[in-house]
Amino acid sequence: MPFVTPADEPDEHQAIPRWPLAWPIGWARTVPGRRVIADFRRTKWEDSTRTIVEQGQLKTESVRKQRTVALSIFDATVRLEKELERLGGQAPVLSTNAELRLDGRPRSDKEPDDPGAACYFRFKGRATVLACDRYRRVADNIAALAAHIDALRRIQRYGVGTIEQALAGYKALPADTAADWRAVFGFSKGVTVTVEELQQRFRQKLKAAHPDVGGTDEMMMHLNRAREYAIGELEGNA
Repeated sequence: MPFVTPADEPDEHQAIPRWPLAWPIGWARTVPGRRVIADFRRTKWEDSTRTIVEQGQLKTESVRKQRTVALSIFDATVRLEKELERLGGQAPVLSTNAELRLDGRPRSDKEPDDPGAACYFRFKGRATVLACDRYRRVADNIAALAAHIDALRRIQRYGVGTIEQALAGYKALPADTAADWRAVFGFSKGVTVTVEELQQRFRQKLKAAHPDVGGTDEMMMHLNRAREYAIGELEGNA
């Protein structure tokens, strides 16, 4: 099941950007310093030649060797598309911080600072989301989503439970825009930010967001969540 493009995107996905990452609301983030290296690999065949001596004469023969290499974002995306198709997921949207190709898929040639990946799709009419940021590379987090879906399908094959039961806890809520805390507080992407600078911006924003000065409770909650995301990332990088 290829990922939908903006032109054929269903109404419920209009607010979900493929870039930047739309991390699902309510999902905990992995502290950057605790992310790990993944074991997701693919097989690569390499053709070469070698010279041998046969009956006193030098001969050249072809040699084909097999080795495993790290997945690219493209490799991982293909894996996820295939698993979604086997699952029966509809209208999938993959959201990451990797810049997009012309076809809407994430590019493989640049690794963003935040490697998280979230996949929004519909399963039997129900809005569903899976997300992962445990690993250091975007490709590996996408591959983890594919592996997770494969594991869910095994549940049904073994006859102990159903996929519907397994996916019951993955209902898609609106993406939490507070996760992009740099945008919330007006920091440019890639600029080093200290906790002190963050707190200063928070206090400035607080003047407009607080209900006592014309703001709303929702604005306050959004601002507080953005600060929590920011502190979690900044302290994890310290």
